[in-house]
Amino acid sequence: MTEETGKTQGLLAQAWLILLLAGLFGSSLAAVEIVLGPKIRENKRNETFGQVPRLVPGGSARKSREVVLGGIRAIRVLSEEGKHLGWVLPASGQGFADKIELLVGLDRRAGKITGLYVLDQKETPGLGDYIKDEGRFRKYFRGQPAAEPLRVVKRKPRPGSGEIKAITGATISSTSVCRIVNDAVREFRAALEKRAAGEEKE
Repeated sequence: MTEETGKTQGLLAQAWLILLLAGLFGSSLAAVEIVLGPKIRENKRNETFGQVPRLVPGGSARKSREVVLGGIRAIRVLSEEGKHLGWVLPASGQGFADKIELLVGLDRRAGKITGLYVLDQKETPGLGDYIKDEGRFRKYFRGQPAAEPLRVVKRKPRPGSGEIKAITGATISSTSVCRIVNDAVREFRAALEKRAAGEEKE
């Protein structure tokens, strides 16, 4: 056997080993998803409903219900007495490092943002991950109009102006959150308008 043939056989053996390890790793991940996936989804649902009273003041996690409007999943937020107070809208999109998952609180007519919660994120620790901090970032969303897109600014924002103060050193993460909120709210408002138009025609 020549030296070249020996090298070729060695490379083939390494390639088969890599394929075998990749297959085992993929199978392990699939098994974890099968076993833990339902529990992870249940925990995320419980966390979502647990945020309802914080995202829509007066809302009841117990009374509120999931609905689908125009293909968009949302939570119709009700008070303990059954009065419709607003909506909680799950939203997600690409951040600086990875996917960001949000919950957006809206009033009954989806005309005003009543709160924001970061359900999952993997942004840079000590910088972009401040998107989950109420005092540094999330507080700026509360009370903002939902009819117009939010804008990121580096100075102190004017209340109710649609301006969101960027996190220092994490403008991309800040802008990503605003984009995710803007896209989700725009689509949801359009779905609400279509439903209202359909109800008026009936």
